[in-house]
Amino acid sequence: MTPTEKEKMIAGEMYDPLDKQLVEDRLQARLLLKALNDSREDDTAERSRILRELVPNAAPDLWLQPPFYCDYGYNMHVGERVFFNFNCIVLDVAPVTIGSRTMFGPNVQVYTATHPLNHVERSSGREYAKPIVIGEDVWIGGSAVICPGVSIGDRSVIGAGSVVTKDIPADVFAAGNPCQVIRQLDPSRQ
Repeated sequence: MTPTEKEKMIAGEMYDPLDKQLVEDRLQARLLLKALNDSREDDTAERSRILRELVPNAAPDLWLQPPFYCDYGYNMHVGERVFFNFNCIVLDVAPVTIGSRTMFGPNVQVYTATHPLNHVERSSGREYAKPIVIGEDVWIGGSAVICPGVSIGDRSVIGAGSVVTKDIPADVFAAGNPCQVIRQLDPSRQ
């Protein structure tokens, strides 16, 4: 049986983003994001309802400080007590796995989506994505960019403004563009 464009997308294969099902999925996500971003701070029941529908693979205590943006929502797999500060973006074309107690500063951008480097392939309009895995107890500083295919180990800290292009191990402070390990962190003191 031939895989659907959605199945190809999630598997990291080249797919057509203009596929009818994917267009409908993105529209549904945009409508939920509009409702979330327009919701009142004190209407926690409504925000929880929207988040359960938008990000069904998240622990119930996920906190997204609006405004927040994503492509689909259903490709986000989120542990307990995860916090996103204002204006974060998650392009969850491929799975994005986020461990418990992870915090995102304002303006953090998480990109699974990517495009072929070859201009002929790129001009076809087809694209692909690479999954991102962020461990438990990670802190990602404001305005950091997490690039496609990256993993960040448990308890690590990513400095503000960093561009993470390669895997970052557990228990380190890493920063810069491109992001590099600056020093080890002692997990017993965190």
